[in-house]
Amino acid sequence: MNFFIGLSAGLFGGLIGIGGGVILIPLLTGILKMKQLNANGTSIVVIICTGFSGAATYALKGSVDLMATILLASTAMLTAGAGVHYANALPEWKLKRYFGAFMLMVTLLLLLKPYLFQIFSPDHVWMKISTLLLAGAITGFLSGMMGIGGGVIMVPAMVLFAGVTQHAAQGTSLLAIVPIGMVGAFNHWRLGNVNTAILPALITGTLAGTYLGASFAHILSELALRILFAAVLLWTGIKHLRAPVKETEDVVNSAIALAKQGDIKELDIDNFVHQKKE
Repeated sequence: MNFFIGLSAGLFGGLIGIGGGVILIPLLTGILKMKQLNANGTSIVVIICTGFSGAATYALKGSVDLMATILLASTAMLTAGAGVHYANALPEWKLKRYFGAFMLMVTLLLLLKPYLFQIFSPDHVWMKISTLLLAGAITGFLSGMMGIGGGVIMVPAMVLFAGVTQHAAQGTSLLAIVPIGMVGAFNHWRLGNVNTAILPALITGTLAGTYLGASFAHILSELALRILFAAVLLWTGIKHLRAPVKETEDVVNSAIALAKQGDIKELDIDNFVHQKKE
């Protein structure tokens, strides 16, 4: 089952040309009933592998901007850890809702992707550098928090504001995902948010699915695929936005988060919950 989950995420990601995190995470929470935080942490590890594989393909075609990659990753690696710790302190329902809102943003960007064009040409090198550094900082935080690669942020930023071509932007974002994901994955692993037991099957399935999806992408209608996939993302996003509030669960999760951070030396959840409810 884990292999087929990875295969499905990779297949759709390869067909549409986006990272697998926005597909993999709903499958992990929906089919395996994994908690949102654990799904995010597990997903980012898988994305490192798919990012490296995809970047290698683009690099062979000369569609990777190494300097842009360094600039994006430099700030993203600084903010990725903050995103992980922020997510770790959030209650389950709130993290689900944030992910749902992010899914709606991805849906919009997915539909607009074919129409992206350069609307701003930086006259000075420092303007391009500033754009990439800012995009990297935002991407790093969202990557750590949501368990995604961040290509949906980096690609539009590079195309619209940094004068990078669409293909080079996609290849550059895939390469940048590798170091960004490593920082996020390490922090999630340190906090116990990564399910290492299912990683081999997930990674194998995702890599196979990405290859198949990319291979068949030119055969199918891209517009039809985007509309169909956008509908799936829209439904998933709305479902996450409607996640019910669970006060007791929030308190327990807060206690666990504090224990992981060392703020509670001896975790007694029953007493903690009782004190918080009074």
